[in-house]
Amino acid sequence: MTASLVALPTFGAGGRIHVVVESPRGSAVKLKYEPDLEAIVFSRPLPDGVVYPFDWGFVPSTLGPDGDPVDAVVLHEVATFPGTVIGCRPLAVLEVRQTEKGKTRRNDRLVFQPIVAEEVRDDLALTARLKRQLEQFFLSAALGTGKKLHFLGWRGAEAAHKAVVDGAKTYAEKRGAETSTRRHR
Repeated sequence: MTASLVALPTFGAGGRIHVVVESPRGSAVKLKYEPDLEAIVFSRPLPDGVVYPFDWGFVPSTLGPDGDPVDAVVLHEVATFPGTVIGCRPLAVLEVRQTEKGKTRRNDRLVFQPIVAEEVRDDLALTARLKRQLEQFFLSAALGTGKKLHFLGWRGAEAAHKAVVDGAKTYAEKRGAETSTRRHR
């Protein structure tokens, strides 16, 4: 039996944060990791003309306020493949309030950059223009899903790192509660 991608360690050597790629850069479909199948599965096509501008996925062993692993976009020049794990450093967090089926909750998007060969590459700066383009992508990708996104603002690397730490804590607490419940059955 293989280890589930959602249960991989959150942090790697040197404080790197692991990001698991679901939908690679250039993909015109949303792919999603399905823990029950231990596989990346087809979720839905994106609207015509919309593709992922960067690798998209999640931070393993975390849970965000929406109950899913913390969402992650990895800024780099090339596409990888579904299931690839990238050691990253946090750059920023786009705080998002999402409404779906009458329920409103937070569903922030964290932005990362790979750490390559022990040195950080700063050739892709998170400029104001790139932030606007990412916001537009998220809005476009949500078309036809019934989800309404409201952007609350951008915060820096410290806030993104804190979101990962908080998500890892929530995951550990939930996992501990599930283990405790199984023992008492």
